[in-house]
Amino acid sequence: MLNHYFGQKFWAVFILAFFLASPAHSARIKDLSAIKGVRSNQLIGLGLVIGLTGTGDSATNVFFSIQTIVSMLKKMGVTVPTAEVDQLKFKNIATVIVTASLPAFASQGDLIDVTVSSLGDSKSLQGGTLLMTPLKGPDSNTYAVAQGPLPIGGFSVAGGARGIQKNHLTVGRIVNGAMVERELKYNFNAKDEIILALKKTDFTTASRISKAINDEMI
Repeated sequence: MLNHYFGQKFWAVFILAFFLASPAHSARIKDLSAIKGVRSNQLIGLGLVIGLTGTGDSATNVFFSIQTIVSMLKKMGVTVPTAEVDQLKFKNIATVIVTASLPAFASQGDLIDVTVSSLGDSKSLQGGTLLMTPLKGPDSNTYAVAQGPLPIGGFSVAGGARGIQKNHLTVGRIVNGAMVERELKYNFNAKDEIILALKKTDFTTASRISKAINDEMI
């Protein structure tokens, strides 16, 4: 009788633990997979950061900095004589590489974040402003244009005996710093099929997704 009692108690605890450990839950298909061919695209551009307090590129070590400045001035209608190019010195300007990720289905006018990294020997980009920089894709087409004040998320303090620095001073990020100018076209109406690619390959998950779709569509 006692064994029977403990046996019933054991099965009751086992059944309760089973239901507690196996809660019924469901996952959305878009959380488990993505449409094949729909992805973000990397963008890159060469730009200038101005307004630095003497921490920009040195003209003696970074020759392409002067070339970039001269090219920018030429586009704005200012012609620099060839004989005087080597005499130009701008300690408040730094050449930078601007990178961004263009999301899928981004439309003209949407804003995206950009990362700005020093290309030359600039000591700090703190307090600088990024000038208008076209961002291009692998096909050399311009998809966005970046511009704006550049926060770097760090600081540097120098003293007579020692100094202190936090985070990198030559890399910054501008939130919503670029505007999308060109869209990527996705014509789903012309497709005969749409392929779902699992984010984590698993035959069981693929079978369950297939069953869920068939049950809903058939």
